[in-house]
Amino acid sequence: MLNNFEGIQKMGKDNMDIAMESLSAMTKGVQAIAAEMADYQKKSFEEGSAVVEKMVASKSLETAFETQTEYFKSAYEGMMSEMTKLGEMYTELSKDAYKPFEAMMAKAGK
Repeated sequence: MLNNFEGIQKMGKDNMDIAMESLSAMTKGVQAIAAEMADYQKKSFEEGSAVVEKMVASKSLETAFETQTEYFKSAYEGMMSEMTKLGEMYTELSKDAYKPFEAMMAKAGK
C-alpha cells in the first residue's frame, strides 16, 4: 500500500514539473510576442507621425496624395510582414509549450 502511495505521489510531482515547464515556456513566448507587438506599434506610430508631418508640409495636394499613397503601401507591407512574424512566433510558442507533454506521452507509450 505504501509503495502504491509513493508511486502516485511521484507521478503527481512529475506531472506538476511538466506543467510548470510548459507554463514557463508559454510565459517566455507570450512575453516575446508582447515585446514584438510593442516595438511594431511604436515603429508604426513614429512612421505615421512622420508621414502626417510630411503631408502637412507638402506644397501641393498632388504631393500630399503621393506621400499618403507611399505610406499606405509601405504600412500594408510592414503589417503583413509583422503578421507573418507573429504567426511564426505563436507556432514556436505552441511547440515549446507542448514539448514537456510530448516527452511524458513518449514515456507513457513504452
